[in-house]
Amino acid sequence: MEETVFLTQHQPFVFSQIKKSVKHGRLAHAYLFEGDMGTGKHLLTSWLAKRLFCTEVVDNEPCGRCNNCLRIDAGEHPDVRLIEPEGQSIKVDQIRQLQQEFVRSGFESRLQFFTIRQADKMNASAANSLLKFLEEPQGDFVAVLETDAPGKILPTIQSRCQVLHFAPLNPAELAQRLTADGLTGESAKLLAGLTNSYQKAVEISQDEWFNDAKDAVAQWYLYLRKGDLAAFVYIQKKLTALAKEKEQQRLLLQMLMQAYRKERDELLVQQQNPLLFDNTRKSQLILEAEQKLAANVSFQNVSEQLVLRILQQTVGDD
Repeated sequence: MEETVFLTQHQPFVFSQIKKSVKHGRLAHAYLFEGDMGTGKHLLTSWLAKRLFCTEVVDNEPCGRCNNCLRIDAGEHPDVRLIEPEGQSIKVDQIRQLQQEFVRSGFESRLQFFTIRQADKMNASAANSLLKFLEEPQGDFVAVLETDAPGKILPTIQSRCQVLHFAPLNPAELAQRLTADGLTGESAKLLAGLTNSYQKAVEISQDEWFNDAKDAVAQWYLYLRKGDLAAFVYIQKKLTALAKEKEQQRLLLQMLMQAYRKERDELLVQQQNPLLFDNTRKSQLILEAEQKLAANVSFQNVSEQLVLRILQQTVGDD
């Protein structure tokens, strides 16, 4: 199954933990799955629901083919419920309706299973209603709350859940996931170098600014690589207009860093060891520029000083 393959590869710790709990009958009543979007939270929820209701379990794995597994995949199993935001939030009426349904046992078994996606979107009334439900559980159920913003979940709710952290995808895994979602390999690798958050990577990729910035930094890097003073002029000509916000300024410098890291990888493959020191030194200069930007030095000053230092380094090498 898709869930098993992904979770085994990318979330082996939490997957193993849940599998052992199911096998030994030690499941908690409520779980909080927290981690970045795209790290497999809902895949594990789906796996767990199918594992609990599957009629043809083999080696602690749901079959994915029986009537129950198929109905869960289709969202049609009467004892498996999903709550997610209506508009911008999860409202108290949604939680109350869930409570009313849980007064009785499951339609087809004693067990009931419910998931709250984006649980951090519960409004205050919904969160308090859920808290009361978790404090005074009725019937046999397993609840899974999913979130990428655990800080927005009431501490009292968290204390009544077993919290499982989903690790960020490593750069190679993240790039692979982004490519599978339709991004080009070049853009996926660049984004995976800018953030380890799938959600953030998708957010950046969907911003029209990203493509302009990617092309601009590629040109900036070419000027710098050739030791061309046009790299200095390019800051005012192009980059300052793209770097109006602090986050954009930081991303531009990080994109430049990714260009030098790509160069480093190529040098390693070509065994061009004499050039590696030069690459390392220029990468260090970019890191120092990022630190100055973080200390509230203006982007233009930081970038101009960086260009002069890199060009000086290039001239010195020549």
